[in-house]
Amino acid sequence: MNSFVNTFGFIALSVFLTIKANSQNMETPGLTQQEKSFVYISSFTAQGNIEELKTALQEGLDNGLTLNEINEELVQLYAYCGFPKSLNGITAFMEVVKNRTENGIQDEQGKEIRMNDTVTDKYEQGRKVLEELTGMPQKKPAPGFGEFSPRIDAFLKEHLFADIFSSDVLSYRQQELITIAALASMPGTASQLGAHLFMGINVGTTEDQLSDLFTIIEKTVGKTEAENGRKLLTMLKARKGN
Repeated sequence: MNSFVNTFGFIALSVFLTIKANSQNMETPGLTQQEKSFVYISSFTAQGNIEELKTALQEGLDNGLTLNEINEELVQLYAYCGFPKSLNGITAFMEVVKNRTENGIQDEQGKEIRMNDTVTDKYEQGRKVLEELTGMPQKKPAPGFGEFSPRIDAFLKEHLFADIFSSDVLSYRQQELITIAALASMPGTASQLGAHLFMGINVGTTEDQLSDLFTIIEKTVGKTEAENGRKLLTMLKARKGN
């Protein structure tokens, strides 16, 4: 009898542990190490913190990011933090790669950048990309700023969302993580940060992953900046009824 009870108890415990393990595996994970590297690189580039950026670039490559993925990240960032910081980041990346090569480290080049240069209407291409990112129809021109300043509306659609976001080296989700990290690292960008949090969630970024992102921002920038991002996320969830 005792043997039966012990056997039954062992089986029950095994089933319980299996169910618990499966439940944990089904839970949405946070950011991967590669995704965390995207966030660190983006944050330090946006701040112009070159020494910390070099360390983040080293760790990104060690974590498996390819040369082309990091190059695309640094190119994308010029649209959010300006050419000077983007170019400084690329220069720092060149130095990191040169040092690694001299030390016998051969990093993977990665997927080649392919652009669709046959598009005749770049504005329409960018408008459709923005519709995918937001999950909402996009008027032409954009209401408000697009009507007041048609050229900036054209640049946003034809260059940012057509040329940059249409590159297939990075996914929309990766591009949004990079953008959110940059905006969260700079002052005066709350409106844009809120918009890209919305887009990030729309393309599959989870609350756990954004929580990880703001934990990194707390380390790279400060608690105030991280809390500002968390508050925007809370407001966004409240508006969506979550």
